[in-house]
Amino acid sequence: MSTPPPTTEAGINLDKSPEGFALRCTGNWTLQGIPSLERRLQQLPWPESGQIRFDASAITAMDTAGAWLLFRTMNRFETGKFTLSRQGFRAEHEALLHLVQAQSIDISLLGMPSQSFPERIGRLVWFHLDQLLGILAFLGESSTALLRCIAQPSRIRWRAILYNMQLAGFNALPIVGMLAFLTGVVVSYQGAVQLARYGANIYVADLVGFSMLREMAPLLTAIIVAGRSGSAYAAQIGTMKVTEEIDALRTIGVPPMELLVLPKMLALIVALPLLTVYADMMGVLGGMVMALTQLDVSFTDFLERFGDAIDLKTFLVGLGKAPVFAAIIALVGCFQGFRVGGSADSVGAQTTLSVVQAIFLVIVVDALFSVVFSWLKI
Repeated sequence: MSTPPPTTEAGINLDKSPEGFALRCTGNWTLQGIPSLERRLQQLPWPESGQIRFDASAITAMDTAGAWLLFRTMNRFETGKFTLSRQGFRAEHEALLHLVQAQSIDISLLGMPSQSFPERIGRLVWFHLDQLLGILAFLGESSTALLRCIAQPSRIRWRAILYNMQLAGFNALPIVGMLAFLTGVVVSYQGAVQLARYGANIYVADLVGFSMLREMAPLLTAIIVAGRSGSAYAAQIGTMKVTEEIDALRTIGVPPMELLVLPKMLALIVALPLLTVYADMMGVLGGMVMALTQLDVSFTDFLERFGDAIDLKTFLVGLGKAPVFAAIIALVGCFQGFRVGGSADSVGAQTTLSVVQAIFLVIVVDALFSVVFSWLKI
């Protein structure tokens, strides 16, 4: 009669003997069997004191996961109440245990335990607090670098500024112009339905002018640039950090702030107001086209009413927001790029986070502008 093959299913038993207790390990102590072993270990009737012998003679296979679980179990009884001994460990299993012990692996193979609601809230608050403190420190470092460049104009990298102006400004003209034109069309069309009821067709110029110049054009342009250029800043700097190019810059004495951050920020501070003016023009043009087709308001009548209703203050209010939005977008994008870890996944995560944070902060600052302008009666 042939002998049955040894079992490969991971198992563990606690037997009592005259010498003490024997913990017998059987089967494959590998990653696949760890969940069942973990549950079995929690159900065993562990003694409060005495001698415990770990018998591994029936273990058919072991990887680092099984070695870690066994090492953690042994550590539970390394107190004065217990006497530990080992039996039946093969040389390769002993080597794995020594490796786990040397590295002091402290991981959970079953995933993170479920967090309570207060713990989740605490982690969320801590994450946002860390982001806030980090971006404030980054703002201070950027300001210091800017003041240093102002004191020594020869440190300013004009070629990098012009290059970034082309990327963030000139190359964004098509998408900004198209979306601003369509926004003007939508605003004019929605207003035309209501104005036509009261015979106030000409006031569509007021509606388009105030909405586009004061709010829609600067906000829409900032959101487009945040998604287009802010993400590019985070991805570029993050990739450079993964490939250790930023460390190389520091090694050869080139400050990353002056080469990577300031040119992007200064270029965007110049480019975004110009893009906003362009968006104003395209938005008004879209409103004019829709007013002509829906309300029979000619271009001449529209522009005459537009000049009477919209003053320079309305235009400057919208234009004044653009440099602030530009600084926010550039700083958030570069900040998240510098926070990238050592993997490609981190580049994607920080790039996404940079877009979300930039758009969120732009909208929040725009709301604060509205409150301040209301207080100042502007």
